[in-house]
Amino acid sequence: MADTPQTAPAVKPANPNFSSGPCAKRPGWTVDVLSDALVGRSHRAKPAKARIQEAIDLTRELLAVPADYRIGIVPASDTGAVEMALWSMLGARGVDMLAWESFGEGWVTDVQKQLKLDDVRVLKAPYGELPDLAQVDFSRDVVFTWNGTTSGARVPNGDWIPADRQGLTICDATSAAFAQDLDFSKLDVVTFSWQKALGGEAAHGVLILSPRAVERLETFKPERPLPKIFRLTKGGKLIEGIFKAETINTVSMICIEDAVDAMKWGKQIGGLKAMQARADANYQVLADWVARTDWVGFLAKEEATRSNTSVCFVITDPAVTALDEEAQSAFVKAIVARLDKLGVAYDIGGYRDAPTGLRIWAGSTIDAANLEALTPWLDWAFAEEKAVLQAAA
Repeated sequence: MADTPQTAPAVKPANPNFSSGPCAKRPGWTVDVLSDALVGRSHRAKPAKARIQEAIDLTRELLAVPADYRIGIVPASDTGAVEMALWSMLGARGVDMLAWESFGEGWVTDVQKQLKLDDVRVLKAPYGELPDLAQVDFSRDVVFTWNGTTSGARVPNGDWIPADRQGLTICDATSAAFAQDLDFSKLDVVTFSWQKALGGEAAHGVLILSPRAVERLETFKPERPLPKIFRLTKGGKLIEGIFKAETINTVSMICIEDAVDAMKWGKQIGGLKAMQARADANYQVLADWVARTDWVGFLAKEEATRSNTSVCFVITDPAVTALDEEAQSAFVKAIVARLDKLGVAYDIGGYRDAPTGLRIWAGSTIDAANLEALTPWLDWAFAEEKAVLQAAA
C-alpha cells in the first residue's frame, strides 16, 4: 500500500514526455542531430538514396531481419504499411483476424467493410486480454498486432505460430519492434513506424516482407483497384526499387535523418538486446510501483502477456470504481491535467476507446530515472483528486 503524499514530491522527471506515440526522443537528442539532413535535395539524388538505404540497412542490422526478407520505407506511418499488405495480399484464401484493442479492431473493420472479403473469421478478446491463440487456423492468412498499443497486452512469443503454415502471417508490430523479440521465421509481413520505440518522427512506415509474402504478391492479383501508394508489384513482379531506397513517393529527409540517428543510438548502447533491456527495466519500475500501490492496477492482468512499452493502468480504488463511467473518466482526466499543468507528465491518459485509465510509455528511449521520479507524482495527484472527490460528496 502506498503512503498518501501530503505535499507534492520534490523532484520532477527530467523529461516529462511519456506519450505512447509520438514517443520520447532518445536520451541526449537535440535538434542538432538533424544538421546533416539532406534538406532541399531530391530524394532520388545519389546521397539521399544512400541515406535512405542506410536507414534500411540499420533496420536490418538492429532487428536481425533475415537477409532474404525485403525492407521498404512506405507512406502513411504504420497504418499505411498495414493497409498496403491488407489490400495487396488478402483474398487469396480465408483470413483469421485477431483483435483485442482498437488498432486490431480497425484492421477487422477494413477487411470486412472496405475490402468486403467473404471468408473472414474474427477472434476477439476484451482490452487487456488475448484471444485463444490455439484457435487460430494457419491454413488461412492471419492478421494480428504483436503488441496492443492501446490495451497493454501482447503476444508472449511466436511459439503459437507454426513454421509450416500455409497462410501468411501479417503482423502489426509498431509498438513492439526494437523492444520485444519478433520471431521473423514466424512472420511474413511485419510493419512498424519510427515514432514508437525509436522515438523518431512520424509520417513514414516500414514494411518488411518474407519470401512467402513476395510470392503471394507475384502470384495473386486481387480483383479490386489499388491506389498507387498501395501497389507493390508491376507486371506481376515485385517492385524491387521500393526495397532499395526508391520510395513510392517523396520521403522527408529530415525524418530519415532522425530515424538513422535513433538507430545509431540503439547500436551505440549495445544493439537490440540493450534496447529491450531498457524497456524491460522501465516496465519493472512501473510494476514495482503497482505492487506497492493500492489504488491502481494493470489493464492487462496476465504478466506474461503484459506490454513493456505501452503500459496501461486502471484505477482500482473503490471510491473511484463506484462512480459511473463518465465520472471515472473525469477523475482520470483531472489527474492527467494536473500533472500536465505542472510539467510533470504529458499525454498519459488512456486511449480514447480503451477502458478509462492511464497509459505510460516505457520503451527504450525513456530513462528509468524519469519513471522513478514520476510514480510519486502519480500517487500525489491521485490523492489530491480523491480529496476533491470526497469533499464534493
